[in-house]
Amino acid sequence: MSYLTNNLLIANDHAGFVLKKYLLSKFTAKGFKIEDMGSYSDDPVDYPDLAKDLCIKMTTSVSNFGILICSSGIGMSIAANRYPYIRAALCCSNEMAKLARQHNDANVLVLGSKFITLEQALEMTATFLSIKLEGNRHIARVKKL
Repeated sequence: MSYLTNNLLIANDHAGFVLKKYLLSKFTAKGFKIEDMGSYSDDPVDYPDLAKDLCIKMTTSVSNFGILICSSGIGMSIAANRYPYIRAALCCSNEMAKLARQHNDANVLVLGSKFITLEQALEMTATFLSIKLEGNRHIARVKKL
Protein backbone atom coordinates (compact mmCIF):
# COMPACT_ATOMS: atom_id res chain seq x y z
CA MET A 1 0.00 0.00 0.00
CA SER A 2 1.29 3.45 -0.91
CA TYR A 3 0.71 6.20 1.63
CA LEU A 4 0.25 9.93 0.94
CA THR A 5 2.47 10.85 3.89
CA ASN A 6 4.57 9.24 6.56
CA ASN A 7 4.14 12.13 9.00
CA LEU A 8 1.21 12.01 11.40
CA LEU A 9 -0.14 13.63 14.51
CA ILE A 10 -2.19 11.53 16.92
CA ALA A 11 -4.08 12.32 20.11
CA ASN A 12 -6.59 10.56 22.30
CA ASP A 13 -8.53 10.85 25.49
CA HIS A 14 -8.45 8.18 28.19
CA ALA A 15 -10.91 5.95 26.31
CA GLY A 16 -8.70 5.95 23.23
CA PHE A 17 -5.39 5.20 24.92
CA VAL A 18 -5.25 1.46 24.14
CA LEU A 19 -6.26 1.97 20.51
CA LYS A 20 -3.69 4.74 20.07
CA LYS A 21 -0.91 2.54 21.46
CA TYR A 22 -1.90 -0.19 19.01
CA LEU A 23 -1.90 2.17 16.01
CA LEU A 24 1.41 3.70 17.09
CA SER A 25 3.06 0.29 17.22
CA LYS A 26 1.75 -0.71 13.80
CA PHE A 27 2.55 2.51 11.95
CA THR A 28 5.91 3.26 13.53
CA ALA A 29 6.93 -0.25 12.46
CA LYS A 30 6.07 0.83 8.90
CA GLY A 31 8.40 3.83 9.16
CA PHE A 32 5.87 6.53 10.00
CA LYS A 33 7.02 9.56 11.96
CA ILE A 34 4.21 10.04 14.44
CA GLU A 35 3.98 12.82 16.97
CA ASP A 36 2.06 11.52 19.96
CA MET A 37 0.22 14.49 21.44
CA GLY A 38 -1.30 12.61 24.41
CA SER A 39 -3.00 11.48 26.41
CA TYR A 40 -0.33 9.20 27.75
CA SER A 41 -2.45 7.02 30.02
CA ASP A 42 -6.02 5.98 30.65
CA ASP A 43 -6.44 8.62 33.36
CA PRO A 44 -9.43 10.91 32.64
CA VAL A 45 -8.69 13.97 30.48
CA ASP A 46 -10.79 16.52 28.59
CA TYR A 47 -10.93 15.58 24.91
CA PRO A 48 -11.51 19.16 23.63
CA ASP A 49 -8.06 20.16 24.90
CA LEU A 50 -6.37 17.32 23.02
CA ALA A 51 -8.32 18.01 19.82
CA LYS A 52 -7.39 21.70 20.06
CA ASP A 53 -3.69 20.96 20.48
CA LEU A 54 -3.64 18.60 17.50
CA CYS A 55 -5.59 20.95 15.23
CA ILE A 56 -3.43 23.95 16.06
CA LYS A 57 -0.29 21.87 15.55
CA MET A 58 -1.53 20.78 12.12
CA THR A 59 -1.35 24.39 10.93
CA THR A 60 2.34 24.66 11.80
CA SER A 61 3.56 21.10 11.30
CA VAL A 62 4.90 19.04 8.44
CA SER A 63 2.10 16.63 9.26
CA ASN A 64 -0.92 17.15 7.08
CA PHE A 65 -2.89 14.29 8.61
CA GLY A 66 -4.09 13.68 12.13
CA ILE A 67 -5.88 10.99 14.08
CA LEU A 68 -8.11 11.65 17.07
CA ILE A 69 -9.53 8.90 19.25
CA CYS A 70 -12.13 8.99 22.00
CA SER A 71 -14.88 6.68 23.18
CA SER A 72 -17.51 7.41 20.52
CA GLY A 73 -15.54 9.76 18.28
CA ILE A 74 -18.38 12.26 18.38
CA GLY A 75 -16.83 14.67 20.87
CA MET A 76 -13.47 14.72 19.11
CA SER A 77 -15.22 15.35 15.76
CA ILE A 78 -17.19 18.27 17.11
CA ALA A 79 -14.12 19.76 18.78
CA ALA A 80 -11.81 19.35 15.78
CA ASN A 81 -14.19 20.75 13.19
CA ARG A 82 -14.24 24.10 14.99
CA TYR A 83 -10.76 24.89 13.64
CA PRO A 84 -10.02 26.43 10.24
CA TYR A 85 -8.75 24.07 7.55
CA ILE A 86 -9.57 21.01 9.62
CA ARG A 87 -11.89 18.49 8.02
CA ALA A 88 -12.34 15.82 10.67
CA ALA A 89 -14.29 12.72 9.71
CA LEU A 90 -15.66 10.24 12.21
CA CYS A 91 -15.38 6.87 10.51
CA CYS A 92 -16.70 3.51 11.66
CA SER A 93 -16.04 1.51 8.50
CA ASN A 94 -13.36 1.24 5.87
CA GLU A 95 -15.78 2.53 3.23
CA MET A 96 -16.39 5.67 5.30
CA ALA A 97 -12.63 6.25 5.62
CA LYS A 98 -12.27 5.91 1.86
CA LEU A 99 -15.13 8.29 1.09
CA ALA A 100 -13.97 10.80 3.69
CA ARG A 101 -10.76 11.19 1.70
CA GLN A 102 -12.17 10.79 -1.83
CA HIS A 103 -15.14 13.12 -1.48
CA ASN A 104 -14.32 15.41 1.45
CA ASP A 105 -10.52 15.60 1.49
CA ALA A 106 -10.69 14.91 5.23
CA ASN A 107 -7.38 15.50 6.95
CA VAL A 108 -8.23 14.19 10.42
CA LEU A 109 -9.49 10.68 10.98
CA VAL A 110 -11.62 10.35 14.10
CA LEU A 111 -12.14 6.93 15.64
CA GLY A 112 -14.52 5.79 18.36
CA SER A 113 -12.68 3.17 20.38
CA LYS A 114 -15.86 1.65 21.85
CA PHE A 115 -17.39 0.91 18.46
CA ILE A 116 -14.57 -0.60 16.40
CA THR A 117 -12.00 -3.33 16.80
CA LEU A 118 -8.26 -2.78 16.72
CA GLU A 119 -8.11 -4.48 13.33
CA GLN A 120 -10.89 -2.28 11.91
CA ALA A 121 -9.07 0.81 13.16
CA LEU A 122 -5.86 -0.35 11.52
CA GLU A 123 -7.59 -0.98 8.19
CA MET A 124 -9.44 2.36 8.28
CA THR A 125 -6.27 4.26 9.12
CA ALA A 126 -4.32 2.60 6.30
CA THR A 127 -7.12 3.41 3.87
CA PHE A 128 -7.45 6.99 5.09
CA LEU A 129 -3.72 7.58 4.64
CA SER A 130 -3.58 6.12 1.13
CA ILE A 131 -6.60 7.62 -0.67
CA LYS A 132 -6.53 10.90 -2.61
CA LEU A 133 -9.31 13.39 -3.20
CA GLU A 134 -11.10 12.33 -6.39
CA GLY A 135 -11.21 15.87 -7.70
CA ASN A 136 -13.77 17.07 -10.23
CA ARG A 137 -17.01 18.07 -8.52
CA HIS A 138 -15.57 17.35 -5.08
CA ILE A 139 -12.95 20.11 -5.26
CA ALA A 140 -15.56 22.86 -5.51
CA ARG A 141 -17.51 21.35 -2.64
CA VAL A 142 -14.47 21.06 -0.37
CA LYS A 143 -13.60 24.71 -1.04
CA LYS A 144 -17.00 25.65 0.41
CA LEU A 145 -16.26 23.94 3.73
